[in-house]
Amino acid sequence: KPMNTKIKRCGWVNDSQIYIDYHDQEWGVPIYDDIKLFEFLILEGVQAGLSWLVVLNKRAHYRKVFENFNPTKIIKFNQTKINRLLKDPGIIRNRLKIEACINNAKMYLKLQEQGIVFSDFLWQFVDGKPIQNCWKKESHVPANTPISDAMSKTLKKHGFKFIGTTICYAFMQAVGMVNDHRMDCFRYKEVKKLG
Repeated sequence: KPMNTKIKRCGWVNDSQIYIDYHDQEWGVPIYDDIKLFEFLILEGVQAGLSWLVVLNKRAHYRKVFENFNPTKIIKFNQTKINRLLKDPGIIRNRLKIEACINNAKMYLKLQEQGIVFSDFLWQFVDGKPIQNCWKKESHVPANTPISDAMSKTLKKHGFKFIGTTICYAFMQAVGMVNDHRMDCFRYKEVKKLG
Protein backbone atom coordinates (compact mmCIF):
# COMPACT_ATOMS: atom_id res chain seq x y z
CA LYS A 1 0.00 0.00 0.00
CA PRO A 2 1.25 3.51 -0.71
CA MET A 3 3.05 5.09 2.22
CA ASN A 4 1.71 8.58 1.61
CA THR A 5 -1.90 7.79 2.51
CA LYS A 6 -1.75 7.87 6.31
CA ILE A 7 1.28 10.02 6.98
CA LYS A 8 1.23 13.73 6.24
CA ARG A 9 4.51 14.97 4.76
CA CYS A 10 5.89 18.19 3.33
CA GLY A 11 4.64 18.86 -0.20
CA TRP A 12 8.06 18.62 -1.87
CA VAL A 13 8.40 14.90 -1.11
CA ASN A 14 7.52 12.62 -4.00
CA ASP A 15 7.06 8.82 -4.16
CA SER A 16 10.76 8.07 -4.43
CA GLN A 17 11.81 5.96 -1.41
CA ILE A 18 15.21 7.66 -1.12
CA TYR A 19 13.39 11.02 -0.95
CA ILE A 20 10.87 9.78 1.62
CA ASP A 21 13.66 8.37 3.82
CA TYR A 22 15.64 11.59 3.52
CA HIS A 23 12.62 13.67 4.52
CA ASP A 24 11.61 11.34 7.35
CA GLN A 25 15.04 10.78 8.88
CA GLU A 26 17.43 13.57 7.92
CA TRP A 27 15.89 16.80 6.65
CA GLY A 28 15.79 19.44 9.37
CA VAL A 29 17.61 17.36 11.98
CA PRO A 30 20.24 19.61 13.63
CA ILE A 31 23.80 18.67 12.64
CA TYR A 32 26.79 19.98 14.57
CA ASP A 33 29.47 17.69 13.14
CA ASP A 34 32.05 19.69 11.12
CA ILE A 35 32.56 17.15 8.34
CA LYS A 36 28.84 16.41 7.97
CA LEU A 37 28.20 20.15 7.68
CA PHE A 38 30.96 20.46 5.10
CA GLU A 39 29.44 17.56 3.14
CA PHE A 40 26.02 19.22 3.08
CA LEU A 41 27.49 22.56 2.06
CA ILE A 42 29.28 20.86 -0.87
CA LEU A 43 26.23 18.81 -1.90
CA GLU A 44 23.91 21.84 -1.77
CA GLY A 45 26.42 23.62 -4.00
CA VAL A 46 26.60 20.83 -6.58
CA GLN A 47 22.81 20.69 -6.56
CA ALA A 48 22.55 24.26 -7.92
CA GLY A 49 20.29 24.16 -10.97
CA LEU A 50 19.32 20.52 -10.44
CA SER A 51 16.90 18.65 -8.21
CA TRP A 52 17.94 17.46 -4.76
CA LEU A 53 16.79 13.98 -5.78
CA VAL A 54 19.58 13.85 -8.37
CA VAL A 55 22.10 14.63 -5.62
CA LEU A 56 20.59 12.14 -3.16
CA ASN A 57 20.87 9.39 -5.74
CA LYS A 58 24.55 10.23 -6.23
CA ARG A 59 25.42 10.92 -2.58
CA ALA A 60 26.91 7.51 -1.76
CA HIS A 61 29.17 7.72 -4.79
CA TYR A 62 30.13 11.30 -3.93
CA ARG A 63 31.24 10.12 -0.50
CA LYS A 64 33.38 7.47 -2.13
CA VAL A 65 35.15 9.64 -4.73
CA PHE A 66 35.39 12.69 -2.47
CA GLU A 67 37.07 10.76 0.35
CA ASN A 68 34.05 11.02 2.69
CA PHE A 69 34.37 14.79 2.33
CA ASN A 70 37.61 14.90 4.27
CA PRO A 71 39.02 18.37 3.42
CA THR A 72 42.62 17.28 4.12
CA LYS A 73 42.30 14.65 1.39
CA ILE A 74 40.27 16.78 -1.04
CA ILE A 75 42.89 19.55 -1.19
CA LYS A 76 45.33 17.00 -2.66
CA PHE A 77 43.13 16.47 -5.75
CA ASN A 78 45.21 17.29 -8.83
CA GLN A 79 44.38 17.80 -12.50
CA THR A 80 44.51 14.04 -13.16
CA LYS A 81 41.98 13.42 -10.40
CA ILE A 82 39.77 16.29 -11.67
CA ASN A 83 39.83 14.83 -15.19
CA ARG A 84 38.89 11.43 -13.80
CA LEU A 85 35.99 12.98 -11.87
CA LEU A 86 34.80 14.76 -15.02
CA LYS A 87 34.39 11.34 -16.67
CA ASP A 88 32.57 9.82 -13.67
CA PRO A 89 28.81 9.43 -14.33
CA GLY A 90 28.28 8.80 -10.60
CA ILE A 91 28.67 12.50 -9.83
CA ILE A 92 27.60 15.80 -11.38
CA ARG A 93 30.26 16.34 -14.03
CA ASN A 94 30.73 20.06 -13.86
CA ARG A 95 34.29 21.39 -13.71
CA LEU A 96 33.35 24.54 -11.80
CA LYS A 97 31.52 22.54 -9.16
CA ILE A 98 34.38 20.05 -8.77
CA GLU A 99 36.91 22.88 -8.50
CA ALA A 100 34.67 24.70 -6.01
CA CYS A 101 34.68 21.59 -3.85
CA ILE A 102 38.50 21.56 -3.77
CA ASN A 103 38.55 25.31 -3.16
CA ASN A 104 36.04 25.01 -0.31
CA ALA A 105 38.10 22.27 1.31
CA LYS A 106 41.06 24.70 1.31
CA MET A 107 38.91 27.45 2.83
CA TYR A 108 37.58 25.04 5.46
CA LEU A 109 41.15 24.22 6.51
CA LYS A 110 42.08 27.89 6.48
CA LEU A 111 39.33 28.57 9.02
CA GLN A 112 40.60 25.65 11.09
CA GLU A 113 44.12 27.11 11.04
CA GLN A 114 42.65 30.32 12.47
CA GLY A 115 41.22 28.28 15.33
CA ILE A 116 37.67 28.57 14.00
CA VAL A 117 35.42 25.55 14.50
CA PHE A 118 33.37 25.10 11.31
CA SER A 119 30.22 24.13 13.19
CA ASP A 120 30.40 27.21 15.46
CA PHE A 121 31.19 29.38 12.45
CA LEU A 122 27.99 28.29 10.67
CA TRP A 123 25.67 27.99 13.66
CA GLN A 124 26.52 31.52 14.82
CA PHE A 125 24.09 32.81 12.16
CA VAL A 126 21.17 31.33 14.10
CA ASP A 127 22.73 31.96 17.54
CA GLY A 128 23.56 28.28 17.95
CA LYS A 129 19.99 26.98 17.96
CA PRO A 130 17.43 26.06 15.31
CA ILE A 131 14.84 28.61 14.23
CA GLN A 132 11.37 27.09 14.56
CA ASN A 133 9.22 28.25 11.68
CA CYS A 134 5.46 27.79 11.44
CA TRP A 135 4.59 27.34 7.79
CA LYS A 136 1.05 26.31 6.89
CA LYS A 137 1.66 26.15 3.14
CA GLU A 138 4.61 25.14 0.98
CA SER A 139 4.33 28.45 -0.86
CA HIS A 140 5.07 30.36 2.36
CA VAL A 141 8.53 28.80 2.75
CA PRO A 142 11.12 31.31 1.52
CA ALA A 143 13.95 30.51 -0.91
CA ASN A 144 16.28 32.73 1.10
CA THR A 145 16.23 35.01 4.14
CA PRO A 146 18.35 37.86 5.57
CA ILE A 147 20.18 35.17 7.59
CA SER A 148 21.06 33.12 4.50
CA ASP A 149 22.13 36.39 2.83
CA ALA A 150 24.49 37.06 5.73
CA MET A 151 25.82 33.49 5.73
CA SER A 152 26.45 33.60 1.98
CA LYS A 153 28.21 36.97 2.22
CA THR A 154 30.42 35.79 5.10
CA LEU A 155 31.33 32.50 3.39
CA LYS A 156 32.21 34.40 0.20
CA LYS A 157 34.36 36.78 2.21
CA HIS A 158 36.22 33.72 3.51
CA GLY A 159 36.78 32.51 -0.07
CA PHE A 160 34.08 29.83 -0.37
CA LYS A 161 32.40 29.26 -3.75
CA PHE A 162 28.97 28.02 -4.90
CA ILE A 163 27.35 29.35 -1.75
CA GLY A 164 24.79 31.87 -2.91
CA THR A 165 21.98 32.81 -0.54
CA THR A 166 19.52 30.22 -1.97
CA ILE A 167 22.13 27.47 -1.58
CA CYS A 168 22.79 28.67 1.98
CA TYR A 169 19.08 28.59 2.83
CA ALA A 170 18.64 25.07 1.44
CA PHE A 171 21.69 24.12 3.51
CA MET A 172 20.16 25.68 6.65
CA GLN A 173 16.96 23.70 6.07
CA ALA A 174 18.85 20.45 5.52
CA VAL A 175 21.10 20.68 8.58
CA GLY A 176 18.36 21.82 10.93
CA MET A 177 19.32 25.47 11.41
CA VAL A 178 15.70 26.13 10.54
CA ASN A 179 12.76 23.80 10.99
CA ASP A 180 10.93 24.25 7.70
CA HIS A 181 8.74 21.18 7.92
CA ARG A 182 5.16 22.26 7.30
CA MET A 183 3.15 22.38 10.50
CA ASP A 184 0.86 19.57 9.36
CA CYS A 185 3.84 17.36 8.48
CA PHE A 186 4.36 14.48 10.91
CA ARG A 187 8.04 15.46 11.27
CA TYR A 188 7.32 19.05 12.35
CA LYS A 189 6.88 18.30 16.07
CA GLU A 190 9.56 15.59 16.11
CA VAL A 191 12.14 17.96 14.61
CA LYS A 192 10.98 20.76 16.89
CA LYS A 193 11.78 18.59 19.92
CA LEU A 194 15.33 18.08 18.63
CA GLY A 195 15.85 21.86 18.60
